[in-house]
Amino acid sequence: MFEATTILGYKADGVAVIGGDGQVTFGNTVLKGNATKIRTLYNGKILAGFAGSTADAFNLFDMFEKILENKKGNLLKSVIEFSKEWRKDRYLRRLEAMMIVLNTKHIFILSGTGDVVEPEDGKIAAIGSGGNFALSAARALERHAKLDPKSLVEESLKIAAELCIYTNENIKILTLEDK
Repeated sequence: MFEATTILGYKADGVAVIGGDGQVTFGNTVLKGNATKIRTLYNGKILAGFAGSTADAFNLFDMFEKILENKKGNLLKSVIEFSKEWRKDRYLRRLEAMMIVLNTKHIFILSGTGDVVEPEDGKIAAIGSGGNFALSAARALERHAKLDPKSLVEESLKIAAELCIYTNENIKILTLEDK
């Protein structure tokens, strides 16, 4: 687990949402409280979030977006190709990094060891130091509250921020909807 951030992805009923907090830490020091760790890719059709070094995030996002372009936006084919490339690159495979990528059909967790994981429920994925808190909150809210997907992600991240010292309440959220 990374002591750096919390990213939560959720998809349901033709809507995909990703959210992340804004805290950047170095050891026990908060360096920045309003970082953006999520973005849209492939002309706004894919959402992505990153836990790990910020400099590495930009390289990985660029690499993934190039693969998305080559695969014409096919997320499933892109994550498999990306995983192969991430594993083969001597520099990149040493990164202790993770990404969540999703659209309204698929959600995946990608790791520097080449893992491509589709969550068991196919709907909720979380990474980072507060990831398990956000994941637990999202599952509970999904079962017991009637929240729209964006509100579910936001409330789950707020709960994670209350519990994880590496997560703050400066939350950013991106949403995609089937049209």
